[in-house]
Formats: sequence, C-alpha cells, structure tokens
Amino acid sequence: MNNSDLLKELRIDRSAPPPAPSRTGLWIGLGSAAALLVLAVVGWAVFGRDDAVEVKTAQVTALDSAGGSASVLDATGYVVARRMATVSAKITGKVREVLIEEGQRVEAGQVMATLDPIDADAQRDLAASQLSASRSQINMVQAQLHEAEANADRLSGLVQQQLVSKAQYDQAIAARDALRAQLQTAQRNSQVAGSGLRIAAQGVDNTIVRAPFAGVVIAKAAQPGEIVSPLSAGGGFTRTGIGTIVDMDSLEVEVDVSEAYIGRVQPKMPVEAVLNAYPDWRIPAEVIAIIPTADRAKATVKVRIALKSKDPRIVPDMGVRVSFLEQEDKKAAAAAQATPRTQLPAAALRKDGEQDIVFVVHDRKAERRAVRLGGNLGDNRQVLAGVSAGEQVITEAPATLKDGDAVRVATGNN
Repeated sequence: MNNSDLLKELRIDRSAPPPAPSRTGLWIGLGSAAALLVLAVVGWAVFGRDDAVEVKTAQVTALDSAGGSASVLDATGYVVARRMATVSAKITGKVREVLIEEGQRVEAGQVMATLDPIDADAQRDLAASQLSASRSQINMVQAQLHEAEANADRLSGLVQQQLVSKAQYDQAIAARDALRAQLQTAQRNSQVAGSGLRIAAQGVDNTIVRAPFAGVVIAKAAQPGEIVSPLSAGGGFTRTGIGTIVDMDSLEVEVDVSEAYIGRVQPKMPVEAVLNAYPDWRIPAEVIAIIPTADRAKATVKVRIALKSKDPRIVPDMGVRVSFLEQEDKKAAAAAQATPRTQLPAAALRKDGEQDIVFVVHDRKAERRAVRLGGNLGDNRQVLAGVSAGEQVITEAPATLKDGDAVRVATGNN
C-alpha cells in the first residue's frame, strides 16, 4: 500500500450515523455534585455554627499607692463654691450698659455694668462749684485781713505818739482779729466743700459696678434700662443684682454623713471623689473639716472636702459620690507596695457558695477564677489575689455560664 492509499484511510466518513451517548459519565457527574453538597452541609454543621455565648467584659486595672486604700465610708453630696457673690450696685439707678455674659471670666476690679450717671454728675458739679466758691471766699478774707493787719500796725505807732486815740487803735485790732476768725471759717468751709466733692465723685464711681474678685459669671440678672437697687426698694420691678460670679478656685465638696458613722471620718483623711457626670474620673481629695453641728431633721453632720484637682469640668452644684479611704500605717503601706493589688467592677463578681469568683476571658473561653477581695472603691472592688492587671473579666453574661464555655465579646463592648 502506497502513501496515497494510507491518506484515504484517514478520511472521516461523514455519511456514517453518530455513535450513541454513554450514560456512565452522567451518573458520575450527579454523584460528585451530591457528595459536594453533603460535605458542605456537614462542614457548616461542624464549623459554621457559632455556639459561643455573647458577653460583656471589663479590664482589670492596677492600683497604685494612692488608690490602694479601701473605703471605710461612702457618701453623696454636691460641689459648692466658698466664694460666690451676686454683684449689685451700691446705689439705686437705671442700668445703662451690661458688659458681662454667662460663662465669661472676669478679673478683680473689671467693670461689669454701668448705671446712668446724670444725677451723680450733677451732684459732683455742684460740689465742685461750692468748693470753688469757698476758695474764693478765702482769697477775699485774706486780702481784707492783710489790710487790717497793716492798719493795726500803723495805728500801733501812732497811738504811742498820742496822735490817735486808744479807741481807734482798739477798733483796728478788733477788725483784724475778726478777719482772722473769718479766714479760719472760710478755710474750714473749703475743707468741707472738698470733702463734699470727694463724696460726689464717689457717687459717680458708684455708678460703675466692678467685680469684687476674679471668677466666672454664672448668671446675668439685669438688662439695660432696668432699675437696680441694693435694697430692692421697687419690689418685684427692681433688680437687686447685675450678675453672679463664682471663684472656681474655691470649689469644694460638701457631704452629709450620718451621725452613726461620723466617727469614721477624721480631718486630713484621704478621700476619692467621683462626679455623677464623669463616673470614670476619680478625683483625689482630702477632708478639710467636720462642721461641729448636726442636722436634727436628717440626723447628719456636714463634712467639707477639698478637691486636689482643679479642672474646668468641675462646676458648682454638681452631684458627687465620695469614698472616705482608710489611712494605712507604714507597715501596711510597705506590704501594699510589695504585693501588687488590682481592682475590677463589682458587676464582674459572682458567688459560688461562700467563695467569690469571676470569669476571665482566655482563648475565647470563660475561665473560672476564685478571687480574694479587699475593700470597696466606689463602683469597683479591690482584689488582693486571683486576677492580674490587664486581664478581661466578664461583667454581663447568662447565669448559666460555666467554666470552659466558648464566649464572644459583644460588639460595642466598653
């Protein structure tokens, strides 16, 4: 067979019928798809389903030497200012201009408002005119006295020569002495007129209302055109003040302590204050004094507390919770420094019989820990043993939570 015959054998016979399709491949494809579906369902059941319990956590924080004292007493009170004044004018008058606004800081002597000075200016001008008249009177009497003294001296020589009568000389002496008395009267009248002018000038100055000390304006009480008076002579139509200022450096805390527990409080005792507006901000403080009187109706004693931190966020009349801290001796302080102590929110604590426990998040699981507690620190509790600073303890979780359960920290956890 030559090459041409071999090429003819390789030709495709298009007239022949196509071969029948095989069903074996179809069944293999369907079986593979079913197997993949089963594997997907099993994988979701094993790996895709999340059985973790959603919880909320908080971090355990370390206590330093200043914050390691336990609370012996908790109380509530308010921030008060020792220096606060409603500033008013010394005289009754109509307000011409008010130069303050709420929240503005003023310095001592700064002008807060002015009153209409028309009457005071008129009184000052009258006093100035009276002083000028009295001085003119002095000049006139001095001129007359100069002439009278010269006349008396001349008559003194003539009377010795018997050229004039003794009566003429006596009249000259009397006129001289009268003018001397008039001069003294005029000088005293001039002094009175000068004092009147100074009083009138003070009256003009009284139309200017100044700040008695440096502080912040917390209330603006008057407007231009209103009548103000320190005595409120006009009743409800008369203002008694221009504005109220507070010395923010004089802020302190006043709390009412029950008579039954006042014995636990001592002067210079360390205190921790927490403002209701800023519950996470712990302000160091100290007892200033225990007011030596009791409220019969409430059976309480007032305690003054000094804040050791000055901050614009602290304003008068804010609610505050304070914890009176125990005063540790040197041995206790040394032991406290040798043994690191921590604090955690009281919400994280649970009871297991007589034992205090917490759940710590470790490797996405709840780990049960027994803890040894110290004193109260406001909303927190001091922990002497069982947890370390930086660990996350569970504060909110189902009551059925147990050791080893898988947990998931809730979104937005603080």
